[in-house]
Amino acid sequence: MPFAPPAVPPQMICAADAESVRPARRYVRAAVAWQVPNTPADALDTLELLASELVTNAVRYGSEPGDSLQVVVAATPGRCRLEVHDTRRKRPHVRPASDERGRGRGLHLVELLAASWGTAERPMGKIVWTVVTW
Repeated sequence: MPFAPPAVPPQMICAADAESVRPARRYVRAAVAWQVPNTPADALDTLELLASELVTNAVRYGSEPGDSLQVVVAATPGRCRLEVHDTRRKRPHVRPASDERGRGRGLHLVELLAASWGTAERPMGKIVWTVVTW
């Protein structure tokens, strides 16, 4: 009987802290590769980077100490929707580019690399989502 890797769930719950960014990136890569086994490496790299940006934003601006985040992956051949659910309703916005700030470029990357992105309300917070196509 051939070996079948264990299923990767379509969602991950993690602490809303900086230590969760790396596991979230790994989870997104594994979940997409499991849902669509022949996903191109460059699409996986893009999704991993976008996961890092969205989770980092949720940790910095969308949560309080002790909160949790939910990361959701829905991939089909040629397309993946990535969602990060947090506990604040304040929606992210793209800041004007500045050489003075050391951060604030994450959503510029999302706009550049994603086919689309946006936000949605949920009962206790918001969802920031992005779609990547290949």
